[in-house]
Amino acid sequence: MAKTNFQYEKRQRELEKKKKADEKARKKLEAKTNPDGSVNEDDGTEEAEAEPATNATPAQENPA
Repeated sequence: MAKTNFQYEKRQRELEKKKKADEKARKKLEAKTNPDGSVNEDDGTEEAEAEPATNATPAQENPA
């Protein structure tokens, strides 16, 4: 039977703790910068700018 990798499990717990602590610190900072009490729920994703996507090569754009 294979041995359990306790170091991996411990590292995962430590990373989760750090992630939670960072999230708490970020929320605390946001609360400090927004004294009106409004909370900006940002999921970390940024909206892409409205530029048209051009994946075609010049030969495909102008068939001659």
